Amino acid sequence: MSNDRFLAKDALGDFLCHCQGLGYTVYSPQKQEGVRESVVFAPWQKGCEIQLAKATVSPKHLLLPQSEVLFRFRHEKGEEGKSSAVHLEDTSQQAQPTLLFAARPCDARGFTMVDRPYLQGLYADPYYAKRREGLCVLTLCCNSGCESCFCHWTGGGPSSPEGSDILMTDIAEGLVLQAITEKGRKLLAQSDLPEAGAASDQATELRRKAWQSLDKAPDLTEAPHKLKELADNLDFWTEQSRACLSCGACTYVCPTCYCFSISDERRFSGMEEGVRLRSWDTCMARHFTEEASGHNPRALKAQRLQNRISHKYAGYPENWGSFSCSGCGRCVTHCPVGIDIRHIVLAAIALPDTQAKEARS
Repeated sequence: MSNDRFLAKDALGDFLCHCQGLGYTVYSPQKQEGVRESVVFAPWQKGCEIQLAKATVSPKHLLLPQSEVLFRFRHEKGEEGKSSAVHLEDTSQQAQPTLLFAARPCDARGFTMVDRPYLQGLYADPYYAKRREGLCVLTLCCNSGCESCFCHWTGGGPSSPEGSDILMTDIAEGLVLQAITEKGRKLLAQSDLPEAGAASDQATELRRKAWQSLDKAPDLTEAPHKLKELADNLDFWTEQSRACLSCGACTYVCPTCYCFSISDERRFSGMEEGVRLRSWDTCMARHFTEEASGHNPRALKAQRLQNRISHKYAGYPENWGSFSCSGCGRCVTHCPVGIDIRHIVLAAIALPDTQAKEARS
């Protein structure tokens, strides 16, 4: 007997209220008005309109906030007038249980890609680890492919379960919920949602059709090798980056980019107090690798684009065994000059080895 549950569309609000009652802060896709209408993941409260559209940006801020306080400190005068920093408050244990509703498979897979360096390296990041522990991900399968998405190029797909606790399929009348992890099974067991029954078969058929709607994926197995060979081919990267504005939009909307900078901000109130902040940064910015001496090993935008693409399709796979790109297509959609990461990777693969090895000009 299937353990899938059925959630009627008119009961979505009640279900999310139930999740709040379990102690979760609920985030869902919501419209954001502005110069350009966007769909963003924001805190949900009863009465909020529930969106099932793919969000404009990824939900990675739930694990890596755009800016977060790591700890607070105070400078005090000690013996002989020497100043020393006194640690006041560590914020690593302040994360609250969070439920992410209606993420997409590319978003959930993006979490697994960030998990590896933050949780499986030499040192686990305590701030990230606490948030990850408290995050429950309800992912909405895509019922068809789209022009900018290429999740199946990088090992995913419209119903990939990686990174999800519950996988949801939209069958028009409602959502079929399938538990993937123990966390997901516990959440469904705590609900009063009915078993999906025959709706599970409808969901299975919709997922099958979604996979059939995708164009055949190209073979990217040569991408790591070719991109390594092209590391010093400045002509190739200059051509690929010719239109680039170095705006960093591609990195900010990406679910798998995790570059950050650290800064101390001081506040004076009798004694010198301050906070240490970790904030998103982008490897596409000219100052990102600038050293205190003034030297910049990646002063050219061609070098910065090479670093970004090669990290996702060569460096990260070498370290962790998979591409660091979930194929969400947001960088394609939101690049103001139309740069397409797919074209760059395919161009690298197509280049003969003799040209790929050409020295920096």
